[in-house]
Amino acid sequence: MIEELKNLVKEYLPNANLALIEKAYNFASNAHYCQTRASGEPYINHCFNTAKILTELKLDEATICAALLHDVLEDTLVVREELKEEFGEEITTLVEGVTKINSYKFNDNITEQAENWRKMLLAVVKDTRVIIIKLADRLHNMRTIKYLPPDKQKEISIETLTLYTPFAHRLGIYKWKSELEDLIFEVLQPTKYHEIKSKWEARSESNLKNLEIVEKQIQEKIDPLNIEYRILARPKNLYGIYRKMQRQEKPFSAIQDLFGLRVITDTKEHCYAILSVVQSEFNILENSFTDYIAVPKANMYQSLHITINSDQNVIVEIQIRTEEMHRRAEYGIAAHWRYKEAFNKNGAANLKQTDINMEHHLEFIKHILESQKDVKDSNEFLTAIKTECNFDQIYVTTPKGDAIKLPEGATALDFAYAVHSDIGDRCMGVKVDGKIVPLDYKLKTGQRCEALVRKNIRPTENWLSIAITAQARSRIRKYLREHKKK
Repeated sequence: MIEELKNLVKEYLPNANLALIEKAYNFASNAHYCQTRASGEPYINHCFNTAKILTELKLDEATICAALLHDVLEDTLVVREELKEEFGEEITTLVEGVTKINSYKFNDNITEQAENWRKMLLAVVKDTRVIIIKLADRLHNMRTIKYLPPDKQKEISIETLTLYTPFAHRLGIYKWKSELEDLIFEVLQPTKYHEIKSKWEARSESNLKNLEIVEKQIQEKIDPLNIEYRILARPKNLYGIYRKMQRQEKPFSAIQDLFGLRVITDTKEHCYAILSVVQSEFNILENSFTDYIAVPKANMYQSLHITINSDQNVIVEIQIRTEEMHRRAEYGIAAHWRYKEAFNKNGAANLKQTDINMEHHLEFIKHILESQKDVKDSNEFLTAIKTECNFDQIYVTTPKGDAIKLPEGATALDFAYAVHSDIGDRCMGVKVDGKIVPLDYKLKTGQRCEALVRKNIRPTENWLSIAITAQARSRIRKYLREHKKK
């Protein structure tokens, strides 16, 4: 295993400290000696596979070493001082970041879970690699979850669906997010999972043939442009198909775009050139075009999305992006981190720009920690994480035309606090598209909103049952706390 791991790292890091990686492997192997997993295999296999998953993201040797060692402080007799002496501060800090707090300190599982997430998020703000190691660890645990008792499988899957998967999405690591969703889907809804899987497999051969025809047609149209590009076929993940069936209230037979095509080119200008060809040469489904290059998603995802109906009456979603956008779409924040490392030797200007990108990614984590620093309720803290990681967002505008971004399900009261905390504190209602609505009214994308204030209005306990954003709830609690003291 160690030779396989060293070879994988050497492929993308020719000058990597392979001796350090081998030392970490041997240290972990000795520390976990005689420990086995639920499958009966040696525990070191899990450490190896966690590290192997991280080589897909081409991470540095310190991260690979930390992945190999990620459970030694939690599950063995190794202590921090010993680990630091052997591997230094950087690797030890990464291992500490993913290490859970001793469970004997808590009276219930919810409090334990909340405090472990609070501890990890504090570590993530200091070093992004902590959450990447944790996600790789959870991905391998989900791949091998079948060896656990059914009730434990369900408990871990629910936690993964509500916390880890949204985090992977929020950080832009779509490759891991999709696999986690399918693994969770199989555990929580096995009948529905296997039903959709069998239907998908029955249609996949004909879909692939149709996709090849469409791909050839696209190539014939793009080739005259004389630009660099490549095309990849992408099957939709099963959980994504299931969610689409639910959203559109359609049976599987009515879902046509089971596969998509990615057209990857070298520059942003060439993305729009390819888009122009697709729009002029194919039948475009109405309202199917989205420009995430001009307006990136919150996790910096960029791509052009458009859905066509081919000559064979095959509906295919096409995503057009550059190579850099594609790396970011697959690996999200990890792609930024790798970019930062690549430019370490090439001057502060490039590094500074990359740090700005990283800061943008971590802003929502800082927001969670800041807004929840005085919160003692564990459920409240976990709910704040889930809300902030919610990637289904809405956009509303103020009378001045400013866009306000809110999580799906946000209320008029959340909007008022998003405009300004003082406006939220005095909000009596919100005018939405010219009509006054109550504070608990749920907003929708595209609405024009104006907060209405009155001097004698003040937050009440009831407002906590209306607001869903961490910002609004934190401000309401602050007012109630100060008012109670007075």
